[in-house]
Amino acid sequence: MGGPCKEPLPGQLNRAGSISTLDSLDFARYSDDGNRETDERVAVLEFELRKAKETIQALRANLTQAAENEVPLQERKNYKSSPEIQEPIKPLEKRALNFLVNEFLLKNSYKLTSITFSDENDDQDFELWDDVGLNIPKPPDLLQLYRDFGNHQVTAKNVVDVAVGVEEDELEVTTPVLGNIPVFDTTQSIEQCLAVQKLEDQISALNSEKWSLMEQIRRLESEIDFFKRDFAVPVVYDVVQPSLDQVPLTVLEDNGQYLDIKSSENDDKLGKTEELSLSVSTEEESRTSKDDALNSLPSKEKMPSCSPSSKAAIHFDKPNRKLSPAFHQALLSFCRMSADSRLGSEVSRIADSEKSVMLMLGRCLPHIVPNVLLAKREELIPLILCTACLHPESKERDQLLHILFNLIKRPDDEQRQMILTGCVAFARHVGPTRVEAELLPQCWEQINHKYPERRLLVAESCGALAPYLPKEIRSSLVLSMLQQMLTEDKADLVREAVIKSLGIIMGYIDDPDKYQQGFELLLSALGDPSERVVSATHQVFLPAYAAWTTELGNLQSHLIPTLLNKIEKLLREGEHGLDEHKLHLYLSALQSLIPSLFALVLQNAPFTSKAKLQGDVPQIEVTRFPRPASPLQDVATIVGSREQLAVLLQLYDYQLEHEGTTGWETLLWVVNQLLPQLIEIVGKINVASTACVHEFSRFFWRLCRTFGKIFTNTKVKPQFQEILRLSEENIDSTAGNGVLTKATVPIYATGVLTCYIQEEDRKLLVGFLEDVMTMLSLSHAPLDSLKASFVELGANPAYHELLLTVLWYGVVHTSALVRCTAARMFELLVKGVHETLVAQRVVPALITLSSDPEISVRIATIPAFGTIMETVTQRELLERVKMQLASFLEDPQYQDQHSLHTEIIKTFGRVGPNAEPRFRDEFVIPHLLKLALVNNQQSVDSKRLDIATHLFEAYSALSCCFISEDLMVNHFLPGLRCLRIDMEHLSPEHEVILSSMIKECEQKVENKTVQEPPGSMSIAASLVSEDTKTKFLNKMGQLTTSGAMLANVFQRKK
Repeated sequence: MGGPCKEPLPGQLNRAGSISTLDSLDFARYSDDGNRETDERVAVLEFELRKAKETIQALRANLTQAAENEVPLQERKNYKSSPEIQEPIKPLEKRALNFLVNEFLLKNSYKLTSITFSDENDDQDFELWDDVGLNIPKPPDLLQLYRDFGNHQVTAKNVVDVAVGVEEDELEVTTPVLGNIPVFDTTQSIEQCLAVQKLEDQISALNSEKWSLMEQIRRLESEIDFFKRDFAVPVVYDVVQPSLDQVPLTVLEDNGQYLDIKSSENDDKLGKTEELSLSVSTEEESRTSKDDALNSLPSKEKMPSCSPSSKAAIHFDKPNRKLSPAFHQALLSFCRMSADSRLGSEVSRIADSEKSVMLMLGRCLPHIVPNVLLAKREELIPLILCTACLHPESKERDQLLHILFNLIKRPDDEQRQMILTGCVAFARHVGPTRVEAELLPQCWEQINHKYPERRLLVAESCGALAPYLPKEIRSSLVLSMLQQMLTEDKADLVREAVIKSLGIIMGYIDDPDKYQQGFELLLSALGDPSERVVSATHQVFLPAYAAWTTELGNLQSHLIPTLLNKIEKLLREGEHGLDEHKLHLYLSALQSLIPSLFALVLQNAPFTSKAKLQGDVPQIEVTRFPRPASPLQDVATIVGSREQLAVLLQLYDYQLEHEGTTGWETLLWVVNQLLPQLIEIVGKINVASTACVHEFSRFFWRLCRTFGKIFTNTKVKPQFQEILRLSEENIDSTAGNGVLTKATVPIYATGVLTCYIQEEDRKLLVGFLEDVMTMLSLSHAPLDSLKASFVELGANPAYHELLLTVLWYGVVHTSALVRCTAARMFELLVKGVHETLVAQRVVPALITLSSDPEISVRIATIPAFGTIMETVTQRELLERVKMQLASFLEDPQYQDQHSLHTEIIKTFGRVGPNAEPRFRDEFVIPHLLKLALVNNQQSVDSKRLDIATHLFEAYSALSCCFISEDLMVNHFLPGLRCLRIDMEHLSPEHEVILSSMIKECEQKVENKTVQEPPGSMSIAASLVSEDTKTKFLNKMGQLTTSGAMLANVFQRKK
């Protein structure tokens, strides 16, 4: 059955290269999105690109106008038959003549005329000949044309349009013999000279095609004989009689694969064709028997119509008239059909095979795309892709893929997905060689495109096409493209797509030499300034790279140790200032590697060979593993399936609990190398760095939760406990408790002891915190590690009750040192605890401590009382706290307690600006005045200066609050004047600032009393106030006062 469906042999006439028509122009190459240079493939300078775009835009407009204004065939014939009628000037001719005229004017010093001429033709660039049209050589200037015009012989304009069917006799009559070309007078157009050359080319082409058609006829006859023998199906064909003097009906462009719908005009010329019947029966009998035979065949065996040779003849009724063929032809010429234009030529022919359809689409799509709305161009993607897949010519395929990547100027997310889907479908269809040769160049070409959406398409394409590329290209060209985009592209979205594509590449790369390059890319991606890029790195790139590293055996030997060494180096170099950003970078990478590390431990365990999916598979608890950042960080995904992981976990727990770790190299590395190095690193961290403590705490929490409870209890906790050595005999040994002041304490408490929340785990945490509080207090060590533990745990409301339990243990402790520590810890806890807990648990504990026999314990409660005044809104609570503070200030037993007064003043300065306004106005400011008055009578200069300095900081913080006129006159200003008296004797530099503050306050009072309505302030007063405040803050910066107090100046005022 395949015989008739074979495509015709090559040899058909293709379009002559010298004939430049509109349908041969490449519109896609001159799109809005920029020029392309496929041969050299180099980027041009931005300025040249802009100029080229302007030129292209003008050329497109010219071509469009030329196509619209093309003279119809009938009008051309009229011009030929009536020489006295002059043919209208074409747009191309007009632009060429305009250019030559302007050039003549400039050469002969008619500059003003040239300027006027240019203004009247503002749509044309007279400095550039290419603006006239594409591929048009520049003629000589006007003077040269005038001198040489009489020296040429011009032919007649009787040209046969080869895009239309032309009969043999017509061609012989209308085509002049070269030797008999008539010579016309010099008034004929120069175009006629070129017409002769075109006709010569066409005649030669027609002769070549005649021989080709004869060969095709002989082949078709042999195929007919084949069908006659095999099927005995009578079929009637219209075949052109092989004759040496016959020319084809029409000049066909694409190997003769089209039928000309205008050929029916010549059906009346019965002498030109003959019916060749394969049946002895009459024509009607043949047609009937043919239809019956075709209908009787199975569907798969019916004769296909994929080539002209298998298409039955179509007969039209002939009129019983005696008109001459010439008259018929002339009569039909009045039908308004256009086959002279590009589109008319396409319309007049119908494709009758797959190849011809592809060729037609390849010609038409470049003209269709620019005229489709941008929002609807994705509808063309299936057509473009199918044509690009099946088109036989590589140049046309390249053009179509260029159109695909330039289809939409700034493709949105959905449009890019559609294009990528098409690219993947194309890649699956054509294979790796053509993907490399045809698709990759399109990506490379747009790697530096000015629109980020286009660069985003390139980045996404690299990942989507990775599975369909040759492996050497994946690890070389594509990797280099992505590396370049990661380091050079400024758009976050593009770099994010690059990271995701790099992750896909890492899943397909198999060249071990690229491992180090991948590691450098990983560090570069982790250090990216964009959160989107870093997040994509943890979700896609890092897990994919870790999987490859595991296959190479480098996870425990290189990747994790290298990151740990970088952390250690940071800590060594960061004695005077740790780079917390880099620490976060490396530690977050380690944290993302924990699932890969655990999967490695499971897959290389002694029991791995026993892990068979048999019977009921145990279920994995939902909370067994921390929530993964992406599916690639899910241990089940890495291992293969959740069922496989469940079996491995069951064997893992049994092995740890009953058989130990002997011979389990991967787990022994974690226990003997990783954990000791991590605990050593933790001991070097600055405990005051909340961010670092939090980072390491989260790391240990994820590590313990991933490796499981048995591992945590038997491998992790013992190593920490050995380091911390929480035993009674070490209480008084400062050397043995140095580690308790380091970050090891909060990280162990918040990262290891909080992994599991059963009752025994909570008891262990409470006991540890109580022991630490006791040991630090009794050894008079800094409380920073305990405070860090409280801050980290206090951020989670689930631990508030537990922390209050620990503090109550301190409240009732027999040692005053421990009670004093507990009192100070309440200050940290108050801000995050709910008011109900404050009322029920915190305030009663503080009231108990405020009546402690030891004065130091009572003083230690003052900061916590102040914090309550700053954060709590319940009136009853505030009154209880105010009464307690008033007792400290007014009770005679505290009159000489210098440390108590100092603590109260510091607390007032800290909480005053943010406290409830009524508390500030009725309690804080009046008591500050009393303390200032008492300090004036202080005889010990050191104590007097200490109180004065703290008073100065408190007044500085309160000066930015709104203070009523009455309060200002009766309490605030008198307090400042008392303070100035102290500073005059003890600190003159403070006295200068106090004088400006007093002057400022006095001006405020004066401005309020001088013709100003209540609640307003004059512009002048506000300017004076701002100026004075600026001077005050500048001078404050020159003094060595508490930074915490100065910071309160900028806090929220009530």
